[in-house]
Amino acid sequence: MFRKMGPGVLVAAAFIGPGTVTTCTLAGVEFSYTLLWAMLLSVIATIVLQEMAARLGIITQMGLADVIKKQLKTPIIRNLIISIILLAIVLGNAAYEAGNIGGGTLGLEALFGSKYTGIYPYLIGAVAFVLLYLGSYKSLEKIFVSLVLIMSASFMLTAIITKPDLAAVFKGTFMPTVPEDSLITIIALVGTTVVPYNLFLHASLVSEKWKSVSDLPDAKRDTMLSIALGGLVSMMIIVAATSMDQREVTNALDLAQSLEPLFGNAARYCMGIGLFAAGITSAITAPLAAAYVARSCFGWQGGMKDWRFRLIWMMVLLVGVVSLSFNITPIEIIQFAQVANGLLLPIIAVLLLWIVNKVSVLGKYRNTIWHNVLAILIIGLAVVLGVKSIIKVFGLF
Repeated sequence: MFRKMGPGVLVAAAFIGPGTVTTCTLAGVEFSYTLLWAMLLSVIATIVLQEMAARLGIITQMGLADVIKKQLKTPIIRNLIISIILLAIVLGNAAYEAGNIGGGTLGLEALFGSKYTGIYPYLIGAVAFVLLYLGSYKSLEKIFVSLVLIMSASFMLTAIITKPDLAAVFKGTFMPTVPEDSLITIIALVGTTVVPYNLFLHASLVSEKWKSVSDLPDAKRDTMLSIALGGLVSMMIIVAATSMDQREVTNALDLAQSLEPLFGNAARYCMGIGLFAAGITSAITAPLAAAYVARSCFGWQGGMKDWRFRLIWMMVLLVGVVSLSFNITPIEIIQFAQVANGLLLPIIAVLLLWIVNKVSVLGKYRNTIWHNVLAILIIGLAVVLGVKSIIKVFGLF
């Protein structure tokens, strides 16, 4: 089974970043188990969209941006859409890279203390650089399978140590409720899981691993298992966080520190290892996704060793390290990225749905009726998320 796992693992690793860990921590602290259903909904939505992207990538052996460019015949519309995609993904990932590296730094602080905090960002940046520069897709895949398994085991052990109320966990997962003042948290849980750039990353990566339509069952299994595992990890973080005192929490590191008096060093070290793995995986996938999107948008033919491909991920990685090193928070870029991504998800979801229904593109492998029903519901959700994220940025809500 593990030999057949591939791009789905990278997608799961990409959405379980420090932002997800923090969002899930706050959800557990503020609302206990009651929002577990929102994470389950997010996982289902992610599986549906990512399966479509993977199927498209295998059948066409092209990236999502390549297919969009080919199918949009009107130059003005095509150039506008491609420009939005390029700016939102590349600039957005550059802005959020600081958060990814910062999450890995928090994990190292939990493990080794804050004495060397100033060195941690450079260390994580150096590790990410070496892995991206030297790694082929196959080597990255093996590294990510290992990191995701470590991260999964760490967060699950943390949750088990807290001895959760299993009846309440079951109720919170399968009996949806919307507690007072929880709407923003629900939106955050969905928004941190259904990530636009993962659609581009997945469509590009599947063609690196699989070349034939006979591989579609393996790709589908990989997508479902990997993303379900990622969702389970996120749910375990919510479960662990319910054991905390609400006043003690501002970020994910607080979860590690606050669990220590109750459960000893085990919880702190499990959380620290998991947070480090979450940070390092997202610190690698964000630059990688940006490079794949740029390659598709500009039509570059080279692979991961191409100097232009490397230049993009190097720039994204550099922005993250520099921002942390000098305590720079690129607020304007982050705000732009939030607005652009809020617009991007429904646009890309609609374009993806349109393309995977075209006989000329996928033939007999186009969407079924059930695929389309689920996708339309998800697009409706994406529109709500997009509007809410834009309103939040401009301080109107």
